[in-house]
Amino acid sequence: MASYIATVKVMLKKGILDVQGKTVENSLKTLGFNQISQMRIGKHITFSIEAGNPNEAKKIAHDATEKLLYNPNIETYEINVAELT
Repeated sequence: MASYIATVKVMLKKGILDVQGKTVENSLKTLGFNQISQMRIGKHITFSIEAGNPNEAKKIAHDATEKLLYNPNIETYEINVAELT
C-alpha cells in the first residue's frame, strides 16, 4: 500500500449566485480594487489515502466526494491525486 494525497476543488456551478464571492468582490471594490470582477469562492479540500495504486486512490477520492464533499445540485468538483514521497 502506498500513501496518496488527494486535493478536491469544489466550486459553485455557473449560473448559481455566489453570494460570498459577490460580497468579497464588493468589499474589494470599496478598498480600491476596481480591476477585480467575477469573484467566485469555493472549497479546497485535502486528505490522505492509503491505496494500492493511483487509480484506486482516485476512485476512493471520487467516491468520498460524490457521497459527502459536494452538492451535485449546485456544485462541481475537480480531483487531483499524487503519491506522497
